[in-house]
Amino acid sequence: MPKSFSKYFKRILFTAVLTAILFSCSRENGRQANVEELLSQMSLDEKIGQMCQLHGENASHDTAFLHLVRQGWIGSVLNETDPNQINALQKTAIEESRLGIPILFGRDVIHGFKTIFPVNLGLAATFNPELVKKCAEVWASEAFNSGIRWTFAPSLDISYDPRWGRIAETYGEDPYLVTQMGLAVNEGFQQKSKDKPLFVATCAKHFAGYGTVEGGRDYNTVAIPEIELHNTYFIPFKALADAGVNTFMTSFTELNGVPASGDKWLLRNILKETWKFDGFVVSDWGSVREQIDHGYVTNEEEAALKAVIAGVDMEMASTTYRDYLKKLVDEKKVSLALIDDAVRRILTLKKNLGLFESPYVSPPVSLPAKEILLLAKQAAIQSMVLLKNDQNVLPFSENIKSLALIGPMANDKYEQLGTWIFDGDTNLSITPLMAFRAHYGTENIRYVKALSTTRDNSEKAFAEAIHATKQSDAAVVIVGEESILTGEAHSRAHLHLPGAQEKLIEAIAKTGKPLVIVIMTSRPLIIDQISIIASALIYAWHPGSMGGEALLDILRGKVSPSGKLPVSFPITEGQIPIYYRHKKTGRPASYKSWTKLEDIPVRSFQTSIGNTNHYLDIGFEPLYPFGYGLSYTKFEYSNIQVSSSLLNMNETLIVSAILHNKGNVDAEEVTQLYIQDVTASYTRPVKELKGLKRIFLKAGESQKIEFRISSRELAFYDARGKELIEEGLFNVWIGTDSQTKLKTVFQLTKSETSYEN
Repeated sequence: MPKSFSKYFKRILFTAVLTAILFSCSRENGRQANVEELLSQMSLDEKIGQMCQLHGENASHDTAFLHLVRQGWIGSVLNETDPNQINALQKTAIEESRLGIPILFGRDVIHGFKTIFPVNLGLAATFNPELVKKCAEVWASEAFNSGIRWTFAPSLDISYDPRWGRIAETYGEDPYLVTQMGLAVNEGFQQKSKDKPLFVATCAKHFAGYGTVEGGRDYNTVAIPEIELHNTYFIPFKALADAGVNTFMTSFTELNGVPASGDKWLLRNILKETWKFDGFVVSDWGSVREQIDHGYVTNEEEAALKAVIAGVDMEMASTTYRDYLKKLVDEKKVSLALIDDAVRRILTLKKNLGLFESPYVSPPVSLPAKEILLLAKQAAIQSMVLLKNDQNVLPFSENIKSLALIGPMANDKYEQLGTWIFDGDTNLSITPLMAFRAHYGTENIRYVKALSTTRDNSEKAFAEAIHATKQSDAAVVIVGEESILTGEAHSRAHLHLPGAQEKLIEAIAKTGKPLVIVIMTSRPLIIDQISIIASALIYAWHPGSMGGEALLDILRGKVSPSGKLPVSFPITEGQIPIYYRHKKTGRPASYKSWTKLEDIPVRSFQTSIGNTNHYLDIGFEPLYPFGYGLSYTKFEYSNIQVSSSLLNMNETLIVSAILHNKGNVDAEEVTQLYIQDVTASYTRPVKELKGLKRIFLKAGESQKIEFRISSRELAFYDARGKELIEEGLFNVWIGTDSQTKLKTVFQLTKSETSYEN
């Protein structure tokens, strides 16, 4: 990170401390940081108050809300981002409540605060955790500057279903990649060190299985066998718990018949007892009360009882705790020890955040905007995935002097930011039109929006778009989804481009001019026909504030595309769910076994075309596999080796290969390591990602790539969550995506003898 970033963070912390000192009238009890002593002074009402989080936007002017603060009945406030409002509420809590306990202010800071970065799924496409960590440091600094000390990130949901709108908030389909990105975000927000307190607290969400809702419909039923929970969906959550994530958030959904906010097995048995998680658990918005809607409880009192016993320490938005917990304790249905445990966890986080010593928002500190915008641009560049590049249409040569820039996403400062950007500053946005005009000159860019929105079905402006294309050397058509079409409760059954966008593409293609299609969205779409029409195809996701400049640099060839798909792209919705980590099955499909539907002879005998695991009409593979992404150069892998043919338990071996840049362009490649446990006591996936590296090679350069594999990385879980490390044969691949063929093998053994290659 640049030195000026460090100076900037230090300046924020210094001014925060200085401001706290200036509020000299703060009550001494409110400055008390001894959690046990403070807990002993609290009444039951005050304890329950710490377990309550309420939406508090503009609440400093709300008499009823201020009364709750004075009574100590609010532990956390959600969605207030005005520093003056935050200071006013905090002043009331510290000076006018009996014990002066500071409020914890929380906000969804998902992929940026003022400066917006690519959506999470786009960030996952960078396959670059170190870059994502730097991004999170910026999000934290901007949020901290407004008084936010708790974010509801990272999202650790794993999803194979692009119909689900919240796939945009995930880091994809693979537990290893999701884990690496989650760890990076967690560390970036916290920014803690020996001489610096916790910066912004983090929250692992949504626990657990939220990304597998039936039909891709938000809030829907989730049913996952326990063995799959342990071997897939729990993996990133367990890693973040071990890494010191501060809080967990429950899922809106039920899991195997029990709403997550009332699931004692999930929250208390697994999270708090087995994993030894010592932070606190917050419900998602209103999900404690929604146990009634699930049919799990009959009223709000029962909802509060189920949630607190299950292990929900703080209730978000709804008020069942404030309304019923005291009664439940008085009736001895809830023990005081349970309440004390929840409050102790909450107070400990407030102490670790330094809120008792520095509760107030610092005076505004000017942001190093240039460096932040450059980082946002770098993230956008690395997130964009080149899916097709026929006859090396890209990068544009010097012969391309003029461009037709077409489409509803080509010049929209807001829509390119994506979902869940409540605080995003559109004044910071650089659209493709702005960037292209700045480089090529206004007179050489013929811009036609063509459609008023991505959902527009009118073809009235098509003639203008066609004319602009015919007058230009090439066309760049930027299409996709408006941000409102992705995110929470924005599921779609049909995943083709909405409106008349596909018709627009077809009309432009008929001009015969080179056609570059750029898709801005936050989910995989059905693009099989588009991929045929396009000369070149770039998946730009919703790229954030600097999307326009990032796209320009890629199209010009200033940088080579290096993004990789963090999810498999289906050919059609009928394949969903589709993912690379599938099991082999008893009759695995192959191109040899698949007879295409149109090739089946009339009146064929029922079993004459073979019986394997495929669709008659589209086979068994995705349109684009996990990890896929092209470059402007040609990378070639060779000479895969293992340092030993035998790996002993508790030891490590090295897997290596040679990476060659065979083209004439300097570029980065994301090298991926996959393994397969060939035979195990519980069946294992056909491949699993176990390592990734970004490698920069100059044209013609070669480099030896090495990965270390330990026996612990080969572990898996049985149906009860017991970790197993079993002897046996393992396949290992190194390559450019999940369909790589370069493979070798090694044996995991308890033997003391190993043979070097």
